[in-house]
Amino acid sequence: MLNLSVLLENNARKIPQKTAIVFGEQEFSYAQVNGAANQIANALDKMGIGPGDKVALSCPNLPHFPMIYFGILKTGAVVVPLSVLLKKDEVAYHLNDSDAKAYFCFIGNDELPMGKRGYEGFKDAPRCHNMFLIMPAADMESPFEGVETLSDLMKERSPAYECRQTGAEDTALIIYTSGTTGKPKGAELTHSNLLLNAILSCDLVNSEKEDRLLIALPLFHIFGMTTLMNAGLYKGATCILVARFEPGEILQIMQNKEVTIFAGVPTMYWALNHFNNGNIDYKKISRSLKIATSGGAAMPAQVLNEFEERFNVPILEGYGMSEGSPVVTFNHLDVGKKIGSIGTPVWGVEVMIVDENEQELPPGEKGELIYRGHNVMKGYYKKHEATEETIRNGWLYSGDIAYMDEDGFFYIVDRTKDMIIRGGFNVYPREIEEVMITHEEVSLVAVIGVPDEKFGEDIKAFVVKTEGSGLNEKELRSWCKERMADYKYPRFIEFLDKLPMSATGKILKKELR
Repeated sequence: MLNLSVLLENNARKIPQKTAIVFGEQEFSYAQVNGAANQIANALDKMGIGPGDKVALSCPNLPHFPMIYFGILKTGAVVVPLSVLLKKDEVAYHLNDSDAKAYFCFIGNDELPMGKRGYEGFKDAPRCHNMFLIMPAADMESPFEGVETLSDLMKERSPAYECRQTGAEDTALIIYTSGTTGKPKGAELTHSNLLLNAILSCDLVNSEKEDRLLIALPLFHIFGMTTLMNAGLYKGATCILVARFEPGEILQIMQNKEVTIFAGVPTMYWALNHFNNGNIDYKKISRSLKIATSGGAAMPAQVLNEFEERFNVPILEGYGMSEGSPVVTFNHLDVGKKIGSIGTPVWGVEVMIVDENEQELPPGEKGELIYRGHNVMKGYYKKHEATEETIRNGWLYSGDIAYMDEDGFFYIVDRTKDMIIRGGFNVYPREIEEVMITHEEVSLVAVIGVPDEKFGEDIKAFVVKTEGSGLNEKELRSWCKERMADYKYPRFIEFLDKLPMSATGKILKKELR
């Protein structure tokens, strides 16, 4: 029997007074976080929430997140984390699709009115009977009729709770994919999936209980949740939460809180590279920061090199997806890293590159990356056909185009769905982006395919210029033409002030046209 909440409970027993969570000037010990989770578990238990029931959670990186997350797990129920950016119809879809019986939602603010949107979505989810508002202050009242606050829910509840035992293969989490095609699908991850991924995440960076992990990645996303929050609490380390990524604030926290481990997506590293402020002591940051990791999207080599040079710390790239709990491959410290590579398979996971006939390809040949192991999800919740299409004979088909080199290191070329077919030639947007970002006046770039009567598809680049740049479309196109095959260079270039990004910092190519 196994319940993922053992990650927190074990250290609440062993090191109760050790600081588990830091948020601003607030600090919470392992005993305090566990006690709050127990109060929430007692309240849910009293309401009849138990094993297998689904409970949704919309919350930014606040101390409430781990308290509610583990409180739900302790009852044997299933956590359904939701993006804080969802609109009311999207909230309703997720609550209905997951069969959520209860919903915790942060009230938000004028800039991010999560509570209002959450309440409107909740009203359109008839099977979700209870909503609880997470308020910034304990004495604040709920503005919505029939909706209780988290403080009221926890009032007079015992900080002791006997955790419900669950099976290792029982569902602990339903996390929704981004839904690049059709409606988002809920990936069911087990207690075993998540526990093993948290443990190996610690091993990959040689994490210790003295570490201070800076968590700017949203906790409602599997990357930050597993590799930082769960891994940090398992190890007995201190997790420093940041509600919103702002490069200046991140650097100040790195400097003042002596952060040892940072994880981010490439756009975060790009923003940190481009932040200039004389008040930042980069040498002090370098003295404490021992490792940085990147995932979620391909890291341009130039961005990686700039960060490593400025901070004198290695960035280790990995690869994962929600369906893989998430980590699949990583540049291991004991093996060494290769720039541009997503590394080699993590412990207990096999990876293979196959062609369209599902036959294994030799090194250097491009095909679809598939994997199997302890990290593979149970399936998509209530979507049997989609599950059978994605998991075949135990192998999960990622939809990512990749290749393996002679040393066993893997490289992502692009998403299958992102590949552009121009006049019969396969064109990979990432390859073009890697070239274009080396232009001294190009700050950020995203490449997509656009319909074309003659070639079927043609290539369009969306570019953010460096500050003060006078670069024009003709000049940049000519520069690209000198460096790329004729079928590859972008015929269409559009300059933007910024690129659309998700809450996790991924560039949203589906919003570019």
